Amino acid sequence: MSTLALLGIGAGSIALLLLLIIRWQVHAFVAMMLVSFLVAFATGMPIGDIISTLIAGMGGTLGSVAILVALGSMLGRMIEVSGGAASLANRFTQLLGPTRVPMALTAAALVLAIPVFFDVGFIILVPIVYGFCKAAGVNPIKFGLPVAGIMLAAHVVVPPHPGIVGGAAIVKGDIGWITIIGLAICIPLAALSQVVAGWLNRKGYPMLPTTAEQFAAFGNSEDSTASKSGKAPSVGTIMALIIIPLALIMAGTTGATLLPKGDSLRNVLGFIGSPIFALMVAVGLAMFLLGRNQGWNRERTNAIMESALPPAATVILVTGAGGVFAKVLTASGIGAALSQSLTATHLPLILLAFIISLALRAAQGSATVAIITTCGLLADAMAGGGYSPLQVALLTVAIGFGSLGLSHVNDSGFWIVTRYLGLSVGDGLRTWTVLTTVLGIAGFAMTALLWVLVAY
Repeated sequence: MSTLALLGIGAGSIALLLLLIIRWQVHAFVAMMLVSFLVAFATGMPIGDIISTLIAGMGGTLGSVAILVALGSMLGRMIEVSGGAASLANRFTQLLGPTRVPMALTAAALVLAIPVFFDVGFIILVPIVYGFCKAAGVNPIKFGLPVAGIMLAAHVVVPPHPGIVGGAAIVKGDIGWITIIGLAICIPLAALSQVVAGWLNRKGYPMLPTTAEQFAAFGNSEDSTASKSGKAPSVGTIMALIIIPLALIMAGTTGATLLPKGDSLRNVLGFIGSPIFALMVAVGLAMFLLGRNQGWNRERTNAIMESALPPAATVILVTGAGGVFAKVLTASGIGAALSQSLTATHLPLILLAFIISLALRAAQGSATVAIITTCGLLADAMAGGGYSPLQVALLTVAIGFGSLGLSHVNDSGFWIVTRYLGLSVGDGLRTWTVLTTVLGIAGFAMTALLWVLVAY
């Protein structure tokens, strides 16, 4: 099939998906599955490969997301029902004042995002965001949007996240320089995320009914034993439940960075630092610490944990369907056709790196895939251009910022953010998609400025 035909099918599939979800109000899971089938047929994918491709897309996404969402939801639910989130929110609001809480949350999110994957860190912070918003009497999007924006920015340009590390390996980029540049640019981006999110929030957005119900019941539901006993857990206990899994993940990251492959200590640290194990530890500690403080028996603890799963199920299914759609776009050749078309334009290399990564991100959804694919396409040009290690690092960071923008319906992160913040698809496109794109362009602009300074 010709490149033009593939690009037309890709554009048409995204347009149809948006129409199904926004105009005709088809459930996102059903819409993405339906469009995935149509794309597979339209691009001439062998009929024997269609089902296996869809299953691979679903399994590849849910293999990493489902467990993390479920464990994170259970941890958040126990913190909520025990009164811990409200206690933490009230304490920090008293210390910082209502006007400084959003800034403090965004700064904390940047630090959290360095060792922790975007979806894990955001899910961990959701109950804290809810607690602060309840204390301040505002919609979760007010505090949650800038938090999510800076976490994703760090995820795409700061090692040890898989996309930027994998891309650096392909182009032989210096991880040290990439880390320094990525962190240096993310610091002003944190402030920009706060400003842009505030501007986007100048008007209110109605919450989805399920999220509104969940948020209204947060901290004062009939399940809240703290409201009955008055024994809300201490701030130190709640902070420990957040910091301990992060410390474990950071230990795994440190071991992978400093120790050689095959080292037994590196293997041990890699195991205890895996996000799944770290969250399992946090959930186990919450069962013991919060359960003992609140006087929960085993049945009560199980009931609270189980109550976290119905809201998480929608997030998991929609996220998985996003993975299916992304897999079909990749397997059909649409992503490759888009990259080759852009490469033929002969733009300056740093601008081309950003545009290809941005286009791939928009086409197939995964920031990691966009970074690695773009690095693969440009590896020869970067190797043969006589660039210094610093310039190669800047090119790699530019690719990372390209993968930050245009997060929309084929991105699993889009569904995690919009569902937890209660945004409809249309409002998600007006807020989250705009925020990620502004941050991506701003990050690239700062990277390009450094490129010019280095060149001269």
